[in-house]
Amino acid sequence: MRQQVDRFRRAYQKRSATDDEATRRAFRRLRQLQLIADHIESSAAFLLGSGIVPERQGGDDRLAIERRVLESLEAERERLVREVHDGPAQVLANAIFELDYLERLTERVPTEVRQGLRSEIASMKAQFRSSLDGVRAMIYDLRPPVISELGLAGAIRTYVSEYESRYGLKVLVQLEERETGLDPQQELAVYRIMQEALQNTHKHARATTVRVEWERDGPGAWVLRCTDDGIGFDIVRAARQQRSVGLLSMRERAELIGARFDLRSSPGQGTTVTVRLIAQRDEP
Repeated sequence: MRQQVDRFRRAYQKRSATDDEATRRAFRRLRQLQLIADHIESSAAFLLGSGIVPERQGGDDRLAIERRVLESLEAERERLVREVHDGPAQVLANAIFELDYLERLTERVPTEVRQGLRSEIASMKAQFRSSLDGVRAMIYDLRPPVISELGLAGAIRTYVSEYESRYGLKVLVQLEERETGLDPQQELAVYRIMQEALQNTHKHARATTVRVEWERDGPGAWVLRCTDDGIGFDIVRAARQQRSVGLLSMRERAELIGARFDLRSSPGQGTTVTVRLIAQRDEP
C-alpha cells in the first residue's frame, strides 16, 4: 500500500504545477491514500502488539506538495485578476463612456423621442455601473492580502470593513493582534477561508449580523470562527450537492495547512465555520 501511495505521489508531482480539475481530484485522492496508509500502519502496529507507532513516511514531500498546491491557487488568482481587469472591467468602463457620449447626442434628436431615449440610456448606464462594481469587487477579493504589512488580524479587519460597506451587513470582530507564529501559507489559507465564509454568508445566509473571531486556542494554537444569524441549511443535503464548491474549498484549504475544519448549521439556526490549527514554526 505504501509503495502504491509513493508511486501515485511521484506521478502527481509531475503535473502538480497545473491547476485544473483533474489535478485537484488527483490531490484529493493522494491525500486520502496517504491517510489510509498511515491508518493501516498504525492499526497493524497496535494489533501486533509491537508497541511502536510507525513513523510517517514522505512527510517533507507531503508538505512540499501542499505548499505547491497553495502557491498554484494564489498564482491562478493573480492571473484571473489581470485578465478580469484588462478584459470585462475595461469593456464595461468603455461602454459607460460611450453611453455618456450618446446621452449628449440626444440633444439633436426630435423632442418627442428624446425623453424615451434618455430613459433607455440611463437604464443601460445603471446596469453597466452595477456590473462594473461587481467586477471590481471580484478583483478586490482575488488580490492577495497585505498580511506581511498588516499582520493577519489587520488584514482580516481591513477586509471586514470593505465587506460591511459593500454589502451593508453588520460584522462584529474579535481579533487577537499579536504575532501568530504561523507559517505565511497558513496565514494566507486562514484569510482565504474567512473570505469564503463571509462570501457564503452574503450569497446564501440572509443574515443581518456576522461575528468573526481570531484568537488563541492554547499554546501555539489558533482558532478562526465565523458565525452568522442567517437561515442556516441542512449540512448533509448540501454535502451531497456537487455545486457546494465553497464548502469544499474551505475544507481543502484547512486540510492543506494541517488545520481542523468544522462546519455547524441547521435550518433556522445560522451557520458557524471553525478552523483550528497549530503553528508550524516556533513563536518569537
